[in-house]
Amino acid sequence: MFQFFKRVKTIVGSELNSLLDKAEDPVKMLDQFMRDMAEDIREAESAVAKQIANEKMLKRRLDDATALVEKRQAQAEKAVEAGNDDLARRALEDKKAQEQQVTTMTEAWERAKKDSDQLRVKLDEMKKEYQEMQLKKDSLKARAESARTRTKMNRAMSSIGNDASKQGFQRMEEKVMRFEAEADTSEDLSAASRSLDDEFEDLEKNDVDDELAALKKKMNKEE
Repeated sequence: MFQFFKRVKTIVGSELNSLLDKAEDPVKMLDQFMRDMAEDIREAESAVAKQIANEKMLKRRLDDATALVEKRQAQAEKAVEAGNDDLARRALEDKKAQEQQVTTMTEAWERAKKDSDQLRVKLDEMKKEYQEMQLKKDSLKARAESARTRTKMNRAMSSIGNDASKQGFQRMEEKVMRFEAEADTSEDLSAASRSLDDEFEDLEKNDVDDELAALKKKMNKEE
């Protein structure tokens, strides 16, 4: 009758941690545990329902036998009043047989009721335990997800700061510096390659500029 408690005891007991240690995915294992527990509870509810139905059936038969005892008593009294002792005797004989039935049915019903009460208590305990495990499962899942996130972040940070990344960054920095040096060198070479004519041409341009400035100054005075 109580075999459906087996998986619940396994999960609630010390085996939970070892099972989680062996599991590749603790979250999936926890979900499976909860499904197993839910199935156990459904089986328990079915067993309790059958036991309660049996208890109610025995109670009805007990009530029927009790009512028949009362009925035969009333019939025997009525037969005595009518002066029919034979009929009264048969009513009392059947009453005695029904009283024995009442005794037997009372014992059976009391046993059934006791079993029903015990099963109800066990079922309530299972449901309470299930709720507690549900909360624990949610907490463990959150912790597992947090641990996974931290692991991913730590791996990402370690990959950013590892030697390969630093060396690669340094190589790119050196390459940019080479580009800058090449650009500076090309400018120097360009300046060195200017001819004397180019320099005199610049000088003449400067003379023209001076002459133009003087002209503007003279014209302003005349105005």
